[in-house]
Amino acid sequence: MRIIRSRLSHTLAALAAAILALPPQMPVMAGPAMEKLFLLMKAKGTLSQEEYDMLVAASREEDKERDKAVAAAVAAAPATTSTPAAAGAAQPASTTALEKRLAATESKVGHLENALGQTTNAASLDKRLAQTESKVGNLESAISTTRGQIEDISKITDNTSPSTMSAAELDTLLADKWYERLKMKGYLQVRADSVMREDGGPLHVQNDAFANDQSSIGIRRGRLAFSGDLTNHVYLYFQADLFGGVNGNGGVQARDYYADVSLDPAREHRVRMGLSKVPYGHAILQSSQNRLALERPEAISTAIEGERDFGVYYMYAPYEIRERFKNLVKMGLRGSGDYGMIAFGAFAGQGINKPDTNGQPHWVARATYPFEFENGQFLELGIQGYAGKFNTTTAPIPGVGTPANGNGGNRGFTDARVGISAILYPQPFGIETEWNWGKGPQLSNDMRTITSSSLSGGYVQANYRHVFANQKELIPFARWQTYNGGRKFAVNAPKDKVNEVGFGFRFIPYPELELTAMYMHGMRTNTNLAPYSNVNYDYVGIQAQVNF
Repeated sequence: MRIIRSRLSHTLAALAAAILALPPQMPVMAGPAMEKLFLLMKAKGTLSQEEYDMLVAASREEDKERDKAVAAAVAAAPATTSTPAAAGAAQPASTTALEKRLAATESKVGHLENALGQTTNAASLDKRLAQTESKVGNLESAISTTRGQIEDISKITDNTSPSTMSAAELDTLLADKWYERLKMKGYLQVRADSVMREDGGPLHVQNDAFANDQSSIGIRRGRLAFSGDLTNHVYLYFQADLFGGVNGNGGVQARDYYADVSLDPAREHRVRMGLSKVPYGHAILQSSQNRLALERPEAISTAIEGERDFGVYYMYAPYEIRERFKNLVKMGLRGSGDYGMIAFGAFAGQGINKPDTNGQPHWVARATYPFEFENGQFLELGIQGYAGKFNTTTAPIPGVGTPANGNGGNRGFTDARVGISAILYPQPFGIETEWNWGKGPQLSNDMRTITSSSLSGGYVQANYRHVFANQKELIPFARWQTYNGGRKFAVNAPKDKVNEVGFGFRFIPYPELELTAMYMHGMRTNTNLAPYSNVNYDYVGIQAQVNF
């Protein structure tokens, strides 16, 4: 457009010069013709109204100057053109005057062109500037809104507890849209075990179906979970295992299905009901997604195999402590999650997805506190205990027969424990230990009677967390565990003896993938096959875990 206007201006200047160069004896009515030309150009859109007005004004000014020049020439004609010689003498003077007028006209056209260009550029720039400012404002608004939504949604839930957001915040964010409050997550564990040595009988590891000479590779856990706040007072958590069962039989199994009902706006007091982890110990409550060792230590897991049961619990923790429990998981320190600073309640006691069979629930209580020191180090100390009656499952033993219930009766055997926990979280060095004592169902040495007998055991685990500059992690660890007591969830509740040491490492190349290798050496009872012999063994386990 600017090129077209420039050419038009030069054309107009040339036309004006030609008209002005005509001798006074040849008057031409150039003004009206030029104005008609400008009018046609404006009608066709070549000129704007502002440009049209400026060119018409310039043309009329030129007309006035031309009329004055013609009148002056006419007045001087008798004196300068009396003879041909005189006329020829006057021509140079007239040409010089025309050249001056032409130069002046071109100068005015140039000024007009500059004025037109500046006016057009200024208007265009103003318009573009206004559009850009509008776009920037819209982007800033969108970024602010998105950032706020992300911050709000990140506060809604974690893997074990409801949101600590206020009721007003939730009402504003997700009013009447409970389905928007649910989120999905999960993890997959692919594992391979290799038995290097087994003396005294076949190896059987309580929770690891791959730890035998008949298995090679498979899926240990395939978890899928949904969780979120249905309302400001009710939080829902559901988790399924697509390869459930502690014996490795596969099949879909419900691992969690519970609701937390908040009793106060700050959600410091809540009641949990349904199928969930029993609040006992650290190793039981810690997710297998976060645990370093491939399986839980028998001394603790024999209390509640599968970690879960039907129950109702009251849980309390101040807002600050609830946030601390969450951060111990989010910071990569592998905490147990938020199960309250204080928790107590009742559960069926017969194991995961099994109803009560004796009409007497188990009672459980737990108290724990995560201390935070000035240097940023966390230390969690806890104490817990439970008591109830447990009904064992019996079956004939070759050469012996079916064991008799020595003191169980129809109500089951005394089943009670008390335990302590201490966890120094890895920053970078960490150590955790748990120990418990109690009584539980146990098969006698002659395998003819089941009675309630004493038990004890625990574990100590040390680890070191190294985070590389690129955020990759390497966590070497070592664990020693021991247990001496009955395994109540096994058929006939045989006596279980474990003395094992293991070490390994976990490498995390990026958050969604974790690789673990662990070597184990020790002695344990094969509680799965009579006559329940003690086996000395060495085996290696390798696992790849995908988080999503």
